[in-house]
Amino acid sequence: MVTWRDDDTPPAPRIGAPGWLLVALRAPLLLVLTYGGLVLLLLLRLPERALCGLGRPVTPYITQAVCRAALAILGIRLTVRGKPMREPGGIVANHSSWLDIFTLNACDRVYFVSKSEVAGWPGIGWLARATGTVFITRDPREARDQQALFEARLRANHRLLFFPEGTSTDGRRVLPFKPTLFAAFFTEGLRAIHIQPVTVIYHAPAGQDPRFLGWWGDMAFGPHLLKLMASPRRARAEVIFHPPLAAAEFAGRKQLCATAEAAVRAPLTEALGQP
Repeated sequence: MVTWRDDDTPPAPRIGAPGWLLVALRAPLLLVLTYGGLVLLLLLRLPERALCGLGRPVTPYITQAVCRAALAILGIRLTVRGKPMREPGGIVANHSSWLDIFTLNACDRVYFVSKSEVAGWPGIGWLARATGTVFITRDPREARDQQALFEARLRANHRLLFFPEGTSTDGRRVLPFKPTLFAAFFTEGLRAIHIQPVTVIYHAPAGQDPRFLGWWGDMAFGPHLLKLMASPRRARAEVIFHPPLAAAEFAGRKQLCATAEAAVRAPLTEALGQP
């Protein structure tokens, strides 16, 4: 996968004594919340799986509550416009940061589609597997099996969320969407599925670089998280749910992809005052 990079990467801000005090307060809370929620989720997932199989009528609410609380601990205020669709289907969003996982989970009970490498990441991989993430590879030999997995999850009334840009950015742009994953919505029996475009706009704390919350290129996770925990001023995450698109109304995946991309791009372009 090609990773988006920018030569003008902002330098890491200096963390003074007040910032380290905030880190000391926030880090234990975030750790207990995240892994305490994981333990509870796993305990409930055992009977849930035995009784409901792929269905998850209870555990997604734990994920949503943990993500909402995590944003509050990090000092990120969440605002939501529009309404998440209730029917099963796909959700497509722009990708700016690892924070997207918390931000979008806080808004709706969804299941992410992620590259297979994430499953092996320390800490994050465990969380992703436990919360029902669908892992995919770029190997064409596995395309049929992955397609079958998509269909099984969609038929289990899951809403699958993926990032068609294929990489994260600085949050100040939307890269061209890749139409590959949209093919899942054009298989037999799934043409009645809907796809909901979602725009995520991050607003940096007052006085900080506008790209403060973005995470891209070769940025390390640890220093980025430390920077957020040390910030004394609140940031804001704005999530916009657009009207769902019916796959059956489009001639093919490329047309659906282009329409979804235009919906996601428009509010971000307007918010940044770009032409």
